[in-house]
Amino acid sequence: MGLTPELLPMVVSVTLARGAIRLARKHVIVKRLPVIQNLGTMDVFCMDKTGTLTEARIRLDRTVDVEGRRTYMNVFKYIMLGTSSNFGNMFSMAGAALFLPFLPMLPVQILLNNMLYDLPELPIPLDNVDAEDISSPRRLDIGLIRQFMFVIGPVSSAFDFITFYLLLHVLKATEAEFQICWFVESLCTQVLVIFVIRTRHNPLRSRPQGALAAACFLVVAAALWLPLGPLAGSFSSVSPPPLFYLMLAPLVVCYLAAVHEIKRRFFLARFARRE
Repeated sequence: MGLTPELLPMVVSVTLARGAIRLARKHVIVKRLPVIQNLGTMDVFCMDKTGTLTEARIRLDRTVDVEGRRTYMNVFKYIMLGTSSNFGNMFSMAGAALFLPFLPMLPVQILLNNMLYDLPELPIPLDNVDAEDISSPRRLDIGLIRQFMFVIGPVSSAFDFITFYLLLHVLKATEAEFQICWFVESLCTQVLVIFVIRTRHNPLRSRPQGALAAACFLVVAAALWLPLGPLAGSFSSVSPPPLFYLMLAPLVVCYLAAVHEIKRRFFLARFARRE
């Protein structure tokens, strides 16, 4: 339920390596991968053929499309997704423990949830980036990440608690039904919200990279199919009630719409303060 910390170094390394490959195609040699990130945070980089400024004047010879900005944005997406998702899930788990007489999700279901959720995160280094996000250099803003986590994380928990209420009081779910239903709902919302958080704008207008989109839809399809397929017995003793799937669709749509609107207002307020 959320990203594992061990995956972060791999995502960062792959993203930096992609930037080095793209620079190599422009005949630029990258000796150390962290330099990609350093280049992305620079406003202006000036030097002559010896690497020093030896004249009292500067002449623009050419500009270079610095891949560090793209690298930064994709790493930033991963961190934003991981922190908000983990915060929300742990808040939901802690809240459920206060009133449920059983585990809200079995250990094997949590492990499977984590494993499947990690799959759509792997193509993030390949993801497309909005043009305005690479129009100027940016620095990693820990304060923004923390604020985003505190704003978006509780939204996920709020919809989890709505799910809990519907399962207990509308579907009258048993313990096993509750656990498998939350497994499906949690995985679907966590994966599909990637499309919303990966851009500051309307997710329907910001096109994700093909591998990322394919991985997300594949995992969502797996989440819906696994409890009904031949492997269901290995992690659940029951299948979700048919009514649950009718309830799931509007719940997911409302969740994505709420996250998008809150995210939009968050960034509008954030950049308004900067100006």
